[in-house]
Amino acid sequence: MTEKTPFRSGFVALLGRPNAGKSTLINRLVGEKVAICSDKPQTTRNSIRGIYTDDRMQAVFIDTPGVHKPKFKLGERMMEAVRESLSGCDLILYLNDVTDEFGPGEEYILSMLSGLHTPVFLVLNKADAVEKTALLPKIAFFAEKYDFDQIVPCSALTGENTDALMAAVYAALPEGPLYYPADMISDFPENMLVAELVREQVLLATTDEVPHAVAVTVPAMEERDNGTLYIEATIYVERDSQKGIIIGKKGAMLKKIGAAARREIESIFGCKVWLELQVRAKKDWRNNQGLLDSWDLTANALDEMD
Repeated sequence: MTEKTPFRSGFVALLGRPNAGKSTLINRLVGEKVAICSDKPQTTRNSIRGIYTDDRMQAVFIDTPGVHKPKFKLGERMMEAVRESLSGCDLILYLNDVTDEFGPGEEYILSMLSGLHTPVFLVLNKADAVEKTALLPKIAFFAEKYDFDQIVPCSALTGENTDALMAAVYAALPEGPLYYPADMISDFPENMLVAELVREQVLLATTDEVPHAVAVTVPAMEERDNGTLYIEATIYVERDSQKGIIIGKKGAMLKKIGAAARREIESIFGCKVWLELQVRAKKDWRNNQGLLDSWDLTANALDEMD
């Protein structure tokens, strides 16, 4: 008689430097978009939960903000959220970008891991961008630095070796129950997801200092009788000059951001969306404790653009 495969479940925190590919990997593993991605560093501002469920496990992935030295109160709150995520999980996936050189940031992450009793996998991400022979020295180097439970090269972008990573995750999780319904892919509130999708399009459309000082709130979101999802979103920046850049000449940039964000929201929510955007300047909002509290940025904007 064949022994029944045990059902395993638990919480898996993704840790790494900005642009290590955490958001891309969590979207790949979950199979749906639950975290925003861009080529700007420190895109993620949230400890977002992405939920993967099959007939033998439920892995609740926690996409933490990129680890960095904070320069603002916002960043301090974010780093505290990272530490909280690590303390309450069953497994840690430490993502390292194999195309980057080892430096102080990686040393700091290893120091964060020291003393923890939680299993840690080193995930060497972007393996598709280097020759396979270049991975062996990386593996040997990190194996000397820390006693990882597993070292798994993969590519979040192409999906290379992510099946092996998921098999290792399954083996590492304890036997446990379903924490969330089997068809649920995220516990991220819908208004916060919309705010992140709008901010993603701002990041993709703007350059220089603008993305470093952008927050988005959604003060109104409701489904109308005709089935249309009506959304009001406010984009906050720190200076009037940044406001002008986001609005653009005759409102062209804001229209571009709004159209792209609406398409993303419609693809995820599966309905027609009416999106109304406005832009406001709030001087030095990243250091304004009152605004951070009122916008709930501990939950909704836990990453800082340095």
